[in-house]
Amino acid sequence: MRTDRTFTMLKPDSVEKGHIGAILEKITASGFRIVALKLNQMTKADAEEFYAVHNERPFFGELVEYMTRGPIVSAVLEKSNAVEDFRALIGATNPADAAEGTIRKLYAASIGENAVHGSDSDENAAIEAAFHFSGREMF
Repeated sequence: MRTDRTFTMLKPDSVEKGHIGAILEKITASGFRIVALKLNQMTKADAEEFYAVHNERPFFGELVEYMTRGPIVSAVLEKSNAVEDFRALIGATNPADAAEGTIRKLYAASIGENAVHGSDSDENAAIEAAFHFSGREMF
């Protein structure tokens, strides 16, 4: 089932480096409408639950530590073909491989500190949005 919404997080490195405004501007300039937005900080339990799909991977502990080290910006975005278009906008996980002009090429430092999360499917976008926002927080 295709939807017109996706979920994103500006990760702690983006917040620490002061890139919130620039990244949100790039997102809205690309035709996305922000339907939910908040600055918050994930607890260890939050991060472990959100990234549970990776719990058997060797980087899981580092990922949880990274995602809880400081505030994040959570957002739900709306646009036709939202998931696919947003994945193209953020670029490859490794910023060295990301296309010019993508968010990760512009703002990510490494594979580990890659600036932004974007849902990889319509199903996961709905799950991730519901993890961070109640229905009354999305407009």
